[in-house]
Amino acid sequence: MIKGYGMGDIVEMKKEHPCKKSKEWKIIRMGADIKIKCQGCGAAIMFDRTEFERKCKKIISKAEE
Repeated sequence: MIKGYGMGDIVEMKKEHPCKKSKEWKIIRMGADIKIKCQGCGAAIMFDRTEFERKCKKIISKAEE
């Protein structure tokens, strides 16, 4: 389980997106649900927090404060 993520962070998911085989996603909305945007094609997907934490592998880069 991953902790310490925030708005604007780039994260790596366990499965790659079929667009360009990209595993990198940017967190664009946080709340009860978390919305992430593919860095390859720009598609957005929404997960509930527990599902996101289960499917996320690691934080690649933190957002600028």
